[in-house]
Amino acid sequence: MPKRNDPVKLDLNNPVFQRNWVALDKPEASCVLATVKKLLQLTWDQVYLDQGLKWEKITSVQTPSGIEAVYSVRITQARRATAFRDGDYLRFLTIERDHDATYGKK
Repeated sequence: MPKRNDPVKLDLNNPVFQRNWVALDKPEASCVLATVKKLLQLTWDQVYLDQGLKWEKITSVQTPSGIEAVYSVRITQARRATAFRDGDYLRFLTIERDHDATYGKK
């Protein structure tokens, strides 16, 4: 069973996440890369506590089948990503254009 002090492993292979990332302008895409690099240096406990990432459980949207919970994480200063924990892996789902979209609000 994974522990909170295990190092974070990343899964960046979701096609929606990839399309969202490459659609960003170069400065913002670079900020995503910086966040990815940061995440690779953290343990799960550090992710949960990091005030810059602001890890939050999303309760306002239905989770995809087979996923226990979806979370929001600050991926750039202006954008949040959705993701879920799968063992040691943080699996990214999307990068949202605005804060409210992350939580299923319009």
